[in-house]
Amino acid sequence: MILIVGGAGYIGSHVVKELVKEEQVVVLDNLSTGHIEAVDEKVTFIHGDLGNEADLRTLFSEYAFNGVMHFAANSLVGESVSNPQKYYANNIVSTLTLLEVMLDNNVNNFIFSSTAATYGIPKVEIINESVETNPINPYGKSKLMVEQILEDYAAAYGLNYVTLRYFNAAGADETAEIGESHNPETHLIPIVLQHLAGLREQVSIFGNDYDTPDGTCIRDYIHVTDLAKAHIVALQSLIDGKNKTATYNLGNGLGYSVKEVIEICEYVTGLKANVEMTKRRRGDPARLVASSNKIYEELGWKAERNLEQIIQSAWKWHQHPKY
Repeated sequence: MILIVGGAGYIGSHVVKELVKEEQVVVLDNLSTGHIEAVDEKVTFIHGDLGNEADLRTLFSEYAFNGVMHFAANSLVGESVSNPQKYYANNIVSTLTLLEVMLDNNVNNFIFSSTAATYGIPKVEIINESVETNPINPYGKSKLMVEQILEDYAAAYGLNYVTLRYFNAAGADETAEIGESHNPETHLIPIVLQHLAGLREQVSIFGNDYDTPDGTCIRDYIHVTDLAKAHIVALQSLIDGKNKTATYNLGNGLGYSVKEVIEICEYVTGLKANVEMTKRRRGDPARLVASSNKIYEELGWKAERNLEQIIQSAWKWHQHPKY
C-alpha cells in the first residue's frame, strides 16, 4: 500500500491513475490546489493536511504503507518570492513532519517531487544531475533544502529515497478524464490552449531577445503520464532494493522555444493565436533542457511522447475540462 501526499493535484493525480493499476493507494490532500474530481475512484481519499502531525500519526496507525510519494509542495515561483514564509513552512517544515512520522512507523521508501528550479540559471545547454545546483528563488531553494535533508536522513536513519527533478510537465491523461487545471494558471501550454479555446484574449511572450535561435526561452516538455511512469519505476527500484538513494532528471532531452510551442498549439488546434510581445520576467533562464540518460541507464525509463502528442492530449482535455 502506497501513500500519495498531494494526490489530487495535477501530477499527483496522474501518478495515482497509473499506480492503482498495480498497488493499493491512499491519497492525502487538503484540496487547497487539488481537485477531488481528479482522484481515482479506486483509491482511499483522506482530506487532511501534510503539516498536521496528529492527522499523519492517525493515518499511519491505520494503514501499513510500503512507501510514500510527496507531491504536496507549493510551487509558484513568483509567489515564493513575495511570500517565502509560506514556501519554507510548507515545503520544508511540513515535509520534516511527514518524514518524522514515516520513520517512527518504519516506513523507509520515499519518492520526492523536486524540480529543475534547483539548478537556477545553469551555464550548460544540456543539464545532467552533476550540474551545480544554485536556485535563484525560494521555491527552488526549498526543494533543494529538502534534497539535502533526505541525504542526511539516509545517512543517519536509513531512509531510502529517490528525488525526481522535473522539467516542464504538460499534457493530460489519454482518456481526458483528468488534466491540468491551476488557479492561477502559469504554464505556457495550458495558457495557449485556454486562449485558443476562447478563454483568454491573448498570449504573452516574455522577452524575445534571449540568446536562442528565435529569441524566446527554450524549455524541455515532458508528458505527465511519462512523468507518472517514472515515479512508479523509481518506487519499484526502492522496494526491490535496486536503489537506496538516487537523484534523477525527468525530461525529454529536447528543447522547444516559446514561439515553437505556440506554433505547434496552432497546428494541433487549427486555430491562430493572438500573441503579445512583452518584457522579460526576472530570473527566466534562456534555456532549460534535461539529460535523462541517468534514469534510462539505471532504471530503463525514458519519455515516450513528443511535444505534438503532449499538446494533442492537453487540447483534448481543454476542450471539455471536468474541473
